[in-house]
Amino acid sequence: MNLSRREFASVMAAALAAGFPLREAGAAQAASLYELPRTGNVHLLHMTDCHAQLLPIYFREPSVNLGVGAMRGQAPHLVGEHLLKAASLKSGTPEAHALTFLNFEKAARQYGKVGGFAHLATLVKQLKAGRPGALLLDGGDTWQGSATALWTQGQDMVDACKLLGVDVMTGHWDFTYGEERIKKIVEQDFAGKIDFVAQNVKTSDFGDAVFKPYVIKEMNGVPVAIVGQAFPYTPIANPAWLTPNWSFGIRESEMQETVNEARAKGAQAVVLLSHNGMDVDLKMASRVTGIDAILGGHTHDGVPVPVIVKNPGGQTIVTNAGSNGKFLGVLDLDVKDGKVAGFNYRLMPVFANLLPADTAMNELIGKVRAPYAAKLGEKLAVTEGTLYRRGNFNGSFDQLILDALMNVRGAEIAFSPGFRWGTSLLPGQAITREHVMDQTAISYPWTTLTDMRGDMIKTILEDVGDNLFNPDPYYQQGGDMVRVGGLTYTCEPGAKMGERIQDMRLGGKLIEAGKTYKVAGWAPVAEASKNAGPPVWDVVESYLKARKVIKPVKPNTPKLVGVAGNPGLAA
Repeated sequence: MNLSRREFASVMAAALAAGFPLREAGAAQAASLYELPRTGNVHLLHMTDCHAQLLPIYFREPSVNLGVGAMRGQAPHLVGEHLLKAASLKSGTPEAHALTFLNFEKAARQYGKVGGFAHLATLVKQLKAGRPGALLLDGGDTWQGSATALWTQGQDMVDACKLLGVDVMTGHWDFTYGEERIKKIVEQDFAGKIDFVAQNVKTSDFGDAVFKPYVIKEMNGVPVAIVGQAFPYTPIANPAWLTPNWSFGIRESEMQETVNEARAKGAQAVVLLSHNGMDVDLKMASRVTGIDAILGGHTHDGVPVPVIVKNPGGQTIVTNAGSNGKFLGVLDLDVKDGKVAGFNYRLMPVFANLLPADTAMNELIGKVRAPYAAKLGEKLAVTEGTLYRRGNFNGSFDQLILDALMNVRGAEIAFSPGFRWGTSLLPGQAITREHVMDQTAISYPWTTLTDMRGDMIKTILEDVGDNLFNPDPYYQQGGDMVRVGGLTYTCEPGAKMGERIQDMRLGGKLIEAGKTYKVAGWAPVAEASKNAGPPVWDVVESYLKARKVIKPVKPNTPKLVGVAGNPGLAA
């Protein structure tokens, strides 16, 4: 995108007004975030994992994102200064705030909120205007994650994405509205407008394709194939009863066949729009040939510098574009003589204070939210500390949910899923119903209260730990460690399955394998647990209303063993 003189002046003025360094040079630096000359002849814009956040938000990046084995110290397992060093970025800059947790509260107040579809729309329009034929690719997790998305069954996001100009999409959490709803959106709302692609979703009976595996679009005389890869473990990570007639998987051999077919049909560039998670994408890139670039999602990693993966057929560009509408990836490919000869990539942070709101999108968002405005805005309490979710082992908002579960449900121990979506709040902010829904808005929200033996508690922690830290990415399912309330434990991420979790204690006493404990939780994937207990948002709301002021919350995290010096762990 080349900013006009008027646009450049507008961004500079907005930067100064928004609190970016109060010198013209500082404002110019901020404006340069969106100065990106066009290169090549194939142009792809990439968003992913927005989790239905239509409005600008605060979002704290993780201070713990451990890589083990071969992934230790490799992208995306870098946090804080380690990430900045790898990307050759300076601390105290807008980019540093967008990509890391460093000085989060101060930087958030200085630079303001991030994301928001009205601001993203402005950036998309400007980039498309300067890049003929550019495609906007949506990596999924788009229709879930907010109150309005849940209450409209994703219709708010479907309408917003059509207005935004999305061209191709794949999915994951989007499937949790059930097969009929997904098919209706794809076959009716998206018809003739947005292609939904997923080569790895088949019918459970005969293995037929549920969605198109790929589409070929011609851009500036170049046929470009966009292959879709939905989240491979959807029926495991989410309720299988929501998609009973569909099967999922990594399907590596089918991926190779799909790429070969696209090439045979004339595609000169092949791009995988993936919801695998970045570690899985990196392994796939080393084994499947013919993919020029993987634009990834699921693990919510903001990766400013693409990873170049060698394979028997050449090389593949692999990257990931963060989450919550914070970023827009821009990939320019130079295709010559039927193959990619060069590329340029930029991960652009979306600062709401720097990008004017698009009028049409603003109007749509206002219309969508109007029927729910009073309900969304109800003040439940005030937080005195920062509330956030992201991190391998816990976050302060997750701890708040755990405390509510134990208090309201009368449990000794509580489990909360290691979801990576959910917005952040700054000290002094009111906690509204909307904020609670940002952490809990799922289609299976029931809470549970279970009598659980000590050996089963260990089994659960070991299983989730292996999902996160298995050295083979194909056995990882994304997300973070289950959050634990009441119980303390030691974790050795690099240990073998069954040996990572040690020294589990409740009230200072060792957990006994044969003893039964009362454990609260939420988001059960078993169909038998439907309506097991009140929705989690009701539990959290009653807890907040009873307290009115929430003191700073300290997350309960395990003692870690064997991770000293790991660049995925903040000092």
